[in-house]
Amino acid sequence: MIPKDPEQIVFSGGGLRCFWQGGFLTELEKTRRLAPKRITGVSGGALAGAAWVADVERRLLDTMCDAFAQRDSNLGLFDPDEDGITPHQRLYCNVVAEVLDKAACDRIADGPQFQILIAHPPSTGLPTLTGTALAAAYEAELHVKNAPHFGWAEKMGLDSHLVDANAAARAGKLTDLVNAAAVIPPVFEPPLWQDRRVVDGGMADQAPLPDPDEGVTMVLLTRDYTRLPEVDGRHYIAPSQETPADKIDFTDPQKLRDTWAQGERDARRYLDG
Repeated sequence: MIPKDPEQIVFSGGGLRCFWQGGFLTELEKTRRLAPKRITGVSGGALAGAAWVADVERRLLDTMCDAFAQRDSNLGLFDPDEDGITPHQRLYCNVVAEVLDKAACDRIADGPQFQILIAHPPSTGLPTLTGTALAAAYEAELHVKNAPHFGWAEKMGLDSHLVDANAAARAGKLTDLVNAAAVIPPVFEPPLWQDRRVVDGGMADQAPLPDPDEGVTMVLLTRDYTRLPEVDGRHYIAPSQETPADKIDFTDPQKLRDTWAQGERDARRYLDG
């Protein structure tokens, strides 16, 4: 069920599947206005959450679709360009910078508490290689446990924490933070956040709860899980079926629009009971 007035909203990770969240909330808010006190996001959910707080969800969809329309391949093994063999990091960062402009950042700076989960690999001197190993551990745990909260990568030395996105917006660092939250080696090179290398925060937790964690919570997942914690006041909401968009296919804008439309349909189903 959808809680009527959630005090907290969590934007799960999931790469491009997070466009389901945009469609879901856009449709939901045609009949009820949400005003949570606290919001968290991780990985692609950090961007989805930022777009929702700034009220630029539709602009994000259109801008990302326009960027993908320029590509017909995710790889350029035999024809590398300025991106090397993959365009993902440049395209993603360009879209984030265009959508989260000054006006959007100002709205986030003055909005409800917004926190973004980022993660740091252990200091081996080889952040891409280490991050790739952590990503493999995350994928293995995801399929073995089939739950949104993880632990294996942490046992390998992954360190994660919530960052104040409102403060980052006020300091002009929000786009850097959103980009830092969604770094999947080896497709993305781990950038720096406050002088430390970062990898995708979703490896630590696909649905991070805010700090403080208080009140009724709506967790917007991007895939169905067989094992979900049963916690009073916490409501996990997932797509009714696998989304058309997969995690990192940057070539098909129609899949993004179809994923958004699926979110709209799922919201109507929830509202209809």
